[in-house]
Amino acid sequence: MLNFQYKGISQGKYVEGEIEALNNAEAAHKLKEQKVIITKLKEAKKKKVITKKEKTSFTSFTFGTGVKAKEILIFCKQFATMMRAGLPVLNTLEMLEGQTKRPPMKKIIQTIKKDLESGNSLAKCFEKHPKIFDTIAVNLIKAGEASGKLDTFLEKIVASLEKREKIKSQIKSALFYPAVLLTVALLVTTFMLIKVVPTFVDMYANMGLADKLPSSTKVIMSASEFLRSSGGVYSFFGIVFLTYGFRYLVKTRYEVRKAYHKFIFKMPVFGNLIQKSILAKVSLVLGNLNQAGVELIESLDIAKSVTTNILVIEAIENIKKGVFSGETLTELFRKEKVFPPTFSQLIAVGERTGSLDEMYNSIAKYYEEEFDTAVANLASLIEPIMIVFMGIVIGGLMVAMYAPIMSVGELIQ
Repeated sequence: MLNFQYKGISQGKYVEGEIEALNNAEAAHKLKEQKVIITKLKEAKKKKVITKKEKTSFTSFTFGTGVKAKEILIFCKQFATMMRAGLPVLNTLEMLEGQTKRPPMKKIIQTIKKDLESGNSLAKCFEKHPKIFDTIAVNLIKAGEASGKLDTFLEKIVASLEKREKIKSQIKSALFYPAVLLTVALLVTTFMLIKVVPTFVDMYANMGLADKLPSSTKVIMSASEFLRSSGGVYSFFGIVFLTYGFRYLVKTRYEVRKAYHKFIFKMPVFGNLIQKSILAKVSLVLGNLNQAGVELIESLDIAKSVTTNILVIEAIENIKKGVFSGETLTELFRKEKVFPPTFSQLIAVGERTGSLDEMYNSIAKYYEEEFDTAVANLASLIEPIMIVFMGIVIGGLMVAMYAPIMSVGELIQ
């Protein structure tokens, strides 16, 4: 038997002590039975350090590896299915290697299989590929190996990946349609200003009406002339320069990035949508890691990797620091404005009942449903709004150019 030192929260109070167990997983299980929410758990002589390299998010899975996110999802899903069927791990990897066609993913499976044959644990094999399997996946694999329920925890990885891909896809589809309509409206307007409006300019000049045209018509003619001159070229390159300049500042300047992320959250409709998607991902990760017996501090550290939003990262960092002061999670989440009151209220229920992992999953489900509803509402609203917008822009331009023809008699007098 080994001695494990622990710190945690029980019935809203900060507790610490030692517990005997065969391994880390058994110690976590015993503490969970005592309704202790673990903030720190370690063997008396050892302390695990998580490096920055390990804290790689699923969002950066494919960067520099040539492996697609969809391939990783399929691999994990097939792996879970075969493990549930009772196949040995090595046989499963051999079968998956044979089924995989693209070389990058095949090479990774071959490496995992080779490391496993050398005597490494499956979690250790996965850990060697941080750009493919992040610390969330590795910790779930560790829990699966320790408990003998590898298929169950692999299914959790699959569920987590599927939900993240679903959220990403929904956000893209919500933004895609208005972006297409806006681009079409811009292209049509630009074409009319460059090709159509000059015809009207010449026609009105030949009729001697250039000085008698309405203000709206003159404004459009001036815009057309500006676009056809060097001013249009300068404007185009100016917009490109400003766009890339802003992106560079957001990437390199912390203050600018924070202000930009704050603006995103305050955007009408879209800000609320993005916030709900982040809350769903964070709570899902915390729930899975808590169920896997991962220490609270480490779980919070890993949870930061599911988003790039500075406000959320800072909030989680503040919560992590607050845990050491002995405050309850409910109080810590309540202090952070990024997390709505509903979030902290549900955390309070989880702390009181000692079933925090279940409550995290309930929170994730709640915000997923809220997100789905928001996306559906946005989709139903955005189409008529964008059609009306296009009608106003293009219709207004046509009316301004044809109006003088309708009242040509009055203009000639």
